[in-house]
Amino acid sequence: MRDIETELDHPKSKGLGEQAIDLEDDEALEGIGLAAQKEAVLLQTALSRIADGTYGTCQNCGKRISDARLRAVLYTMLCKDCARAAQSDAA
Repeated sequence: MRDIETELDHPKSKGLGEQAIDLEDDEALEGIGLAAQKEAVLLQTALSRIADGTYGTCQNCGKRISDARLRAVLYTMLCKDCARAAQSDAA
């Protein structure tokens, strides 16, 4: 004999399709959270470089990072040339 009160408190399990969607949603939210954490660390590092006077200087070659690049990517640590070289090395 089924307990009606228990069935009302605990609705039937979700189907496999709904479970898959929930899992995808959870993974997407986790990815967004990790990206936000990474960006927060990068911004904090940029603030530290402002404080110590190294903001706007390429961490690789020591040249000045263009104002346009700094406006586009506030926390960049590399000039355009060094960033491009790093991307081609990673590929």
